[in-house]
Amino acid sequence: MFGIFLLTMLNANQILKSVESKLEVSVFLKDDIKAQDKQSIEKALKGVNGLSNITYVNKEQALERWKKQLGEENKDLVEGLQDKNPLPESYIVRVQSADTIKNVVESTKNQSGIVKVVANEDLVNQISKLTKGVKWVGFAALIIMIPISLLLIGNTIKLAVYARKKEVNIMKFVGATDWFIRWPFIIEGVIIGLIGSIVSSAVLHYSYKLAYQKLSSVIMMLNLITPRYFLMNIIWIFILSGILIGGLGSILSIRKFLKV
Repeated sequence: MFGIFLLTMLNANQILKSVESKLEVSVFLKDDIKAQDKQSIEKALKGVNGLSNITYVNKEQALERWKKQLGEENKDLVEGLQDKNPLPESYIVRVQSADTIKNVVESTKNQSGIVKVVANEDLVNQISKLTKGVKWVGFAALIIMIPISLLLIGNTIKLAVYARKKEVNIMKFVGATDWFIRWPFIIEGVIIGLIGSIVSSAVLHYSYKLAYQKLSSVIMMLNLITPRYFLMNIIWIFILSGILIGGLGSILSIRKFLKV
């Protein structure tokens, strides 16, 4: 469960980054726009903080872009438009975050020579809220799962200690230090955590790989974490977490048995 929630959080963060990297505002210009108005618009846009870049698209470039979007099967739709191109000039403004979109729109409000500003701000905000919500739910679940994991491993170690309670007491009476007694149980907890994390990581990786392959067309659009990235990077987080939780659970569970 720990792995599922962590993977969900990381994927939500990946989706948010992917969406924000593609955020753009299109500022469409009038055909009869004056040169000074165009310069004024460009200056206003450049004055906005948080932009990745500003690209000017003339009528010919706009037509070429439209051709690519339509594809070869629909190329007849643009035949003859070269001589009488109806598409407007525009500025394509790439922003670094959804919060910047509003500032870009505001900067164009009092400018002359603009036909329309397309921002899709509402859609972007909804996606951002959704992914941030998933991240917070995942984070809350992780906070809940850590003490549960500590409790489960701690109870396992308690049973092991209780079964050897007499041996522990004898070792205390003959002068063994607390840490000398603790170490075998800590190692046992670490091994339990290690084995548990390896098994759960293997199951999670296989399940995630299967889901990734089945939903490849949707996943390519969302830009989720790949199974290979999971195997090479994230799996070590699970294993180290399992070791740490196992060791900590052992230390906490054995304390009362050392009070003779």
